[in-house]
Amino acid sequence: MPSSDRPVREAHAVRFRGLIFTVERDIVRLSNGRRATYDIVRHGGSVVLIPQPERETVVLIRQYRWAVGRWIWELPAGGLEPGESPARAARRECAEEIGLRPDRVERLGTFYPTPGFCDERMMFYRCTGLRRPARPVAGDDDEQIEPRTFRLADVRRLIRRGEIIDLKTVAGLELVAAPVSWRRRSS
Repeated sequence: MPSSDRPVREAHAVRFRGLIFTVERDIVRLSNGRRATYDIVRHGGSVVLIPQPERETVVLIRQYRWAVGRWIWELPAGGLEPGESPARAARRECAEEIGLRPDRVERLGTFYPTPGFCDERMMFYRCTGLRRPARPVAGDDDEQIEPRTFRLADVRRLIRRGEIIDLKTVAGLELVAAPVSWRRRSS
């Protein structure tokens, strides 16, 4: 559909404001003349970390996810603070979630995990040159996190066996496993 055929918003309302996201309802006029109602989750964006102590290893975290009612292994991730750059957020979250500071953060891509109803952009960063900070960094009070280093080959087996169920983790691990020519920057 050409950009001139984009839907036009006719009405807008904020339905919910939470700690992490806002839900808005838009009524739009489609290019075919019909009306549609969209409930959209507005999110400030997040960083997903791929901490690699060595080339063939990765640090995952185990935490309880209330929404799915179970403990899961996943890549560390976190939201952007107001005015914070994604690279700075990646460094901060790495220290908070796994207790290590990266010397280097490399942006691997940006993706929308659920663009049908949410505008969250996930920016993926490989973190290398990991070292313990001079002073421990406090994590978030609402998180109980257990970091653990895995070999990439073992993580792939966990995915195949259905033991890793988090899609951002599967996508992030694919970014570090895939040939460089496959990767492209998205925005």
